[in-house]
Amino acid sequence: MANSNTIKRRQAAKKMLGIEDKAIKPKRKRKPLTEEQKEVLRKRMEKARKARGPSKNLSLHESIRDLPDDHPLSPAKVKVWLKEQKQLLSSFGKLAGKDKDPAIRKQYWDTETYVFNLNKYLQDGLWLDHRYGSSRQNTIKMNSVAMAYEKDGTPKRTVGVYYPDIGEIYTKEMDMDKYADGTREKVSNKKRVRKTNRANRKRS
Repeated sequence: MANSNTIKRRQAAKKMLGIEDKAIKPKRKRKPLTEEQKEVLRKRMEKARKARGPSKNLSLHESIRDLPDDHPLSPAKVKVWLKEQKQLLSSFGKLAGKDKDPAIRKQYWDTETYVFNLNKYLQDGLWLDHRYGSSRQNTIKMNSVAMAYEKDGTPKRTVGVYYPDIGEIYTKEMDMDKYADGTREKVSNKKRVRKTNRANRKRS
């Protein structure tokens, strides 16, 4: 702050130059709106929104633009998750990715990857992460859209994938029951080929 001598010198210089200090007018407090005035403003805002039309969401990919808000991966939900995850990422700090604690490093890189995947989903409409939710608490379930078959015509299946032909997710128990009778094809173990030095090889 300026001391008294500095203030006096400024005032003297202004007086020599003929500059007058303008009086600062106090701000007037606005009167509170009545309920009638508020209702008029609300009607004006509603009329302006109708004239503008619904939001086109051009920044979103066309494949997810019209998803309802109650959809598990609706853009409205994903935007909220993205905001929360960005805040979490910034709370770690810049050096969290190099922290000595492996748990902190893992959480940092998991969060950064999730933020990247959320952004990509809004841009491209493709969900790249195997989890979803505000805290990645839900797991994405895979759905089979084209069947694959063994040589004998038996369907190939992967545990954790939903198959329309059986109408449910293929479980570990189903996989074990499938080969309970011992009909599972056994793969022979190939002998390991070990490289030897020329000096140890026998000459023919």
